[in-house]
Amino acid sequence: MARWIAALAVLVALALSGEAAAHASLTGAEPRDGAVIAAAPQVLRLDFSEPVSPLVLRMLRPDGDAVDLGDFVVRDRSVEIEAPADLQQGTHILTWRVVSSDGHPVGGSVVFSIGAPSAAPPVAEPVDWTMRTGVWLAKIGLYVGLFVGAGGAFAIAWFLPASRSGARPGLAAVGIGLVAAAVSPGLQGLDALGAPIGRFTEPVIWEAGLATSYGLTVKIVLGALAAAGIAIFCRNAALSRIVATLALAAGAYALTVSGHASAAEPQWLTRPAVALHAAAIALWVGALVPLGLALKTNAADATLGLKRFSTVIPFAVAGLIAAGIGLAIIQVETPMALIGTAYGRLLLAKLGCLAVLFALAIVNRWRLTRPALAGDGRALVRSIAAETLVVLAVLAIAAGWRFTPPPRALAIAAAQPASVHIHTLEAMADLSVTPGRAGPVSVSAMIMTGDFAPLDAKEVAFVFANPEAGIEPFRRQAAKPGDGTWRADDVILPLAGRWTVRLDILVTDFDIVRLSTEIEIRP
Repeated sequence: MARWIAALAVLVALALSGEAAAHASLTGAEPRDGAVIAAAPQVLRLDFSEPVSPLVLRMLRPDGDAVDLGDFVVRDRSVEIEAPADLQQGTHILTWRVVSSDGHPVGGSVVFSIGAPSAAPPVAEPVDWTMRTGVWLAKIGLYVGLFVGAGGAFAIAWFLPASRSGARPGLAAVGIGLVAAAVSPGLQGLDALGAPIGRFTEPVIWEAGLATSYGLTVKIVLGALAAAGIAIFCRNAALSRIVATLALAAGAYALTVSGHASAAEPQWLTRPAVALHAAAIALWVGALVPLGLALKTNAADATLGLKRFSTVIPFAVAGLIAAGIGLAIIQVETPMALIGTAYGRLLLAKLGCLAVLFALAIVNRWRLTRPALAGDGRALVRSIAAETLVVLAVLAIAAGWRFTPPPRALAIAAAQPASVHIHTLEAMADLSVTPGRAGPVSVSAMIMTGDFAPLDAKEVAFVFANPEAGIEPFRRQAAKPGDGTWRADDVILPLAGRWTVRLDILVTDFDIVRLSTEIEIRP
């Protein structure tokens, strides 16, 4: 048994890190962040890297008053908002909070000025550590319920049906999971709306939490934990096994309907993989306490349960290896992301815990398993207790991923274009720089007349400059690729920061229109 636990220990970090996808990120805005515009806009637009559902849209005026914005339209990955009719001169702040398709809320602000900048009210929101701690603890409790509770019910039903060792701890874990699942919608609603913990009991908070994809996870988890409790109480061995298996399967499925995996591509791979390794974790973690107690009390079926577990675990390991490796590749992508991202650093912390588990498993394999099978399982019981504590630490670290987008998500956001709209009486253009970060880029523009009619230009060129960095203007001729845009693929923007860009549009041999603006290029 121990050698398979050793293999599982090495891979459990990959197993618990298997939720892979992208948080939504803001890719553009109109007016753009930091813009100074001559007149008040009629429509505000936010562009995201994936479809979103707005939760909070608010405008902070130059005098500090806040106005909730309720009139908006969602168009694919963009949110178009009707601007208040009485926008004044000065700096305005559009504060937004949306929930992405993976169920995670994200927020931010866009600052723009009408006429000239003014002293803008502060927009940095302090981190609500009380709320975040609640979300983190609820996540840990949910994991305990699923892996220790539902997994324990499965282990009792299949490995130790005679003694039913571990029934009380299993029921306690189920209870912890039920409490965590019960409060999770309220905590999710607080996080989604950016509300303080004092509003926890408000109906609108719970409605917002249940409306996210995490609300569906909670509902399935509640059903899975209820089934686990029934399986532990049930004295009919056959019925207990059926219900326990359903509980474990439902718990594994619950983790696929929200979180990073719910929006990851290809979903035909990621969702089944998450379910597979979640079930394997529950099988392994859930068996620790029942087997440990059976060995400690010298239960009649302790040795038989140990043998049964040793027979089943290789199949779980095989699935876990395939699922864990595939999901880890999707998540982390590059070794440097292990150090350069908060997600990667959490993974390294988990790997440190797993090194301890691996050491314990080696000791089990070479020194403790044989005496346990011979009837002396005291040393193995102590080792299993230590493993259980380390597993709890692993679950606590995994719960921290709730607040850290994976490197894959960051890479997707980095690949998004930087876009800007330019509009004058003579002409207008929608300009995009792809990707919107320093380095080699492609620049494209859709151009029209000032009254939205087609503009049949003879030539178009892009002129870039970065005066703050001492980079004088350089020119790149655009070509027409056949999709209605003008494009230049041989552009290199070596530095991040605010660049000036000018479009030189040759309308006739004697008439040229120039459109100028600034665009922010990410590092």
